[in-house]
Amino acid sequence: MPECSVVLPVYNAAETLHECLESIRAQTLSDWELVVVNDGSDDGSEEILTEVSVRNDRIKVVSPGRITLVPAINLGYQTATADLIARMDADDIMHPERLEKQVEFLRQHQEIDVLATQVSLFPKEILQEGYREYVRWQNNCLTPEEIADNIFVESPLANPSVMYRRKVYETFGPYRDGLFPEDYEFWLRLHAAGINMAKLPEVLLEWRESNDRATRTDPRFSRASFDSIRADYLARDPRLHSGRAVVVWGAGRKTRQRVKLIEDRGVTISAYIDIDPNKIGGWIGTAEVHGVEWLDRSPQPFVLNYVTNHGARELISSELEQRGYQRGEDYLSVG
Repeated sequence: MPECSVVLPVYNAAETLHECLESIRAQTLSDWELVVVNDGSDDGSEEILTEVSVRNDRIKVVSPGRITLVPAINLGYQTATADLIARMDADDIMHPERLEKQVEFLRQHQEIDVLATQVSLFPKEILQEGYREYVRWQNNCLTPEEIADNIFVESPLANPSVMYRRKVYETFGPYRDGLFPEDYEFWLRLHAAGINMAKLPEVLLEWRESNDRATRTDPRFSRASFDSIRADYLARDPRLHSGRAVVVWGAGRKTRQRVKLIEDRGVTISAYIDIDPNKIGGWIGTAEVHGVEWLDRSPQPFVLNYVTNHGARELISSELEQRGYQRGEDYLSVG
């Protein structure tokens, strides 16, 4: 049995596949297998995979025809044989020490079941500022506590950088197919189950940006899809049903729309907090809008910070902590 299995779904990736495969073959970890699921490619990817698998018996190619991404990922996991399974995408590039460093960390830290790495975006000339900021934020979510405390903001892990223990997939899998990002739904599911996720503080994956990537074109990655799946799990979080009043920071129109998603799922909002004097004293449904000073009360409510601007989010976190609120215990930020 190899030390690590790499699962690689491929659909019409001929332009980038050689570079991806070469980065896997160049790993300093020698004992690996690569499980490629050719998802009905018709652009030359199949010929590339046939050629490399003939020359390397560590590369297994499964060709089920066109089954789409999520079934292809699940088939790859079911075919893999190692106790540690790494994900990879056909347009990305591993650094040579990626697998070795992840395997070694997981050997030494049995309390961690899912391990990602920091990533670097490329090619630089097409990167937009919003995506740069997202990766900067994601690269700073490192410890299990930081990942858990930020999981309702955005997806805190780059899927093609992740390595799992097989038992995680066998216990909590498979990936689910629906109108939502399948990786983010899986992280939320693992978080709800108390699984420890961490990230190596080192860039070990080059994450390719392109104008036609699924996150830009697939409705599963729309803002509405993220909001809906996030609300599904946030509304079930036991901290929102502990008997403490639930308070929302932010009383704007877009915030109210997102808050309604958790209200529709059974969460009662007791009050809103805002710094706009034109909003303070108003009402949103049965909840009054208060200034920040209202939070200086006992018992403390549980605060959901719905302000999405990254700079403002950090300022609000600082304000809450100065008032004695602890992240994860007394407040959460929500994307």
